[in-house]
Formats: sequence, C-alpha cells, structure tokens
Amino acid sequence: MLPRIVVAGNGQLGQMLQQAGAPMQLEVMPVDPNADVQLELRADDVITVEIEHWSDSVSGLQLKQHPNFRNKVALHMVVDRQRQKSLLDRLQVPTSPWLSLEGDDLQAQLESVGERVIVKRRRGGYDGRGQWRWQKGDQPEAEWAGECIAEAMIPFSHEVSLVGARNAAGEKVFYPLTCNWHQDGILRASIAGLPIPAEQQRDAEAWLGRIMDDEGYIGVMAMECFVVDGKLLVNELAPRVHNSGHWTQEGASISQFELHLRALAGLPLITPEVSGVSVMYNLLGRNWKPEWLSVQGAHVHWYGKEIRPGRKVGHVNICRPDVPTLAESLQALGAQLDEEDSVVAEWALAQLAS
Repeated sequence: MLPRIVVAGNGQLGQMLQQAGAPMQLEVMPVDPNADVQLELRADDVITVEIEHWSDSVSGLQLKQHPNFRNKVALHMVVDRQRQKSLLDRLQVPTSPWLSLEGDDLQAQLESVGERVIVKRRRGGYDGRGQWRWQKGDQPEAEWAGECIAEAMIPFSHEVSLVGARNAAGEKVFYPLTCNWHQDGILRASIAGLPIPAEQQRDAEAWLGRIMDDEGYIGVMAMECFVVDGKLLVNELAPRVHNSGHWTQEGASISQFELHLRALAGLPLITPEVSGVSVMYNLLGRNWKPEWLSVQGAHVHWYGKEIRPGRKVGHVNICRPDVPTLAESLQALGAQLDEEDSVVAEWALAQLAS
C-alpha cells in the first residue's frame, strides 16, 4: 500500500508533484500550511514540502508535528542561511567567504569579508528578495545586525546547479549539472545536456551526496553553485524540487518530481536517462501565448496564477535531440515571439556556441 504524500505548499511545485504522482496511482495532496484550519491527515501520510517557510498556524503546526514529516532536521538546517553555511563549512563543502553580521561594528565586519559583499537575510527571501549589495565606502544598514549574513561577491564565469535524490536506504542518483542564468536574483533560464567537465560533476555529486547523507535526507535536493576558474563554489541549497530541474519533465526519462515521490514512497530509485539537449525558461508576469506551441520541441507548463510583474506564472521546456536541432528551435523562438523570448533565445544560443 503506497502512502499518501502531503505537500506543505499548494503552489506550482505541489501541482507538478501531483501531476507526477497520477500515472503511478500515487495520491499527492498539496495543502496550505498557513491556514488556520485542521487538516484531515492520516497516521500513515508522508509529509514533504514545496516551500521552506510557513507560519505556526493550525495547519502549519499540524504538519510540523506529524510523525512522518520528512526531512525536519534538514529543513531546520537549510532555512536559516547561517546554519546552512555552517553546515557546508562543517562538511568541508567550499563556499564563498562569509560571516554572520552581529553587534554594532558592521563596517569592519563587512570589510573583513571583502570590498564587495552580498548581504542576505538569514531567513526568508527568494528570487532576489531580502538581499542587498554593499561595497567598501557604503553605509551599512543597522537592521542587518543579527538578521543577516554577508558573503563575498565572487567573480564567477557562470552558475550551475545539481539536482539529486536520496532514499531511506541511502541510495542516491543525480542529474547532470545544469547551466543557469539569473537576472535580478530570479532564475530566467536553464540549459541541460551540454558537455560538463567530469571533475565538476564528480565534485558536485560528492558534496551533495555528503550533505544528504549527513542530514538523513529523503527526496530531491538541489544545490546551486558558482563556477570560478573551472572550480565550483556552493552558493545555496534547496531541500525540495527546484526550478532549475524543471527541464527534466520532458528532457529525462524520470522527472525530478517523480524522482522525489519515488524516494518518499519507497519506490525504486534509478538514475534517469537524459535525452538530447533541453532549455527551460521561466515565464515572468506574462499572458499565455499560443505561439509558444509553434516551436518544435516546446512544452508549456502554465501555473494558473494571477499575473503580476516579475511573478513566475509558467515555464517552457524546449527539448531536442541534439545541439543543431535545439538551435533551430531557439532561432524560431526568437523570430516568432516577443522580446522576452528573444532575450532567452539569445542567451541559450550563446551557451550552445560556447
């Protein structure tokens, strides 16, 4: 008898987990963890998350206190950036220089990190929120003390992420590293299936595997990294399915969503096969356009959200057998659609050419 998977969070990730569970007849129930209502949970439900933060509401406490709330320890470590960075340091996973901002002399603390610094709230904040850029000579904000960490700004060439999964038996599988493009703190696009240096893939798998083992983690976890002179520095962890893994829906034999459910439900965990080359790009604050479907290999995933500037309302996966055919689709995307699509197509074409 397969357990019911209850997802703390009822946004697009919960929706896609629900879709992935349907072919396996695996019941997936996204719920609002911030509601002041009593949820009808079963003793054998398995609780997972699509968001890292929620309130101590009636339903929120009920989820946190459920005996089958998976990854409670890992979530506690990762949701606070200070604890997350300390975890990486303890496990000897390389990151940019950092410290926790405390007390009054913020100027000296910031300067000890570097001349150019990123200040991040310890808790909360995503898609660029809760972050500030500081450079030597700027006046620190008093509110940062006790609430933020400071990281040295790294002159990286590009960003990559690794998505992997671990089950209760400690078995682990990984997707290939994915190249990402962020703008204003928001993931704009990812490309997967391009050649990756073997050392980078090996190091990333070793680090993420070490982290998941240390926390007794079950399910999918993502790890974002900077590439500096060909070496990786870990930026952040996400204890859930991740935006940079959306390409796996059509670009791999098993999507990250199915892989997460397999791990949680105790189903066989096998390494997904990757097919060809894939581009995923986020649709930010835009209306639905049927023209997306005119591009060969394109698959549109629409979230049904209210449209607001900068909000992720969907994503497009373009999956083709090889680089030349993907380039053809990207050129068609740039020629047929609007400026937003053209910008993404230009970035992806540049990655194919590099």
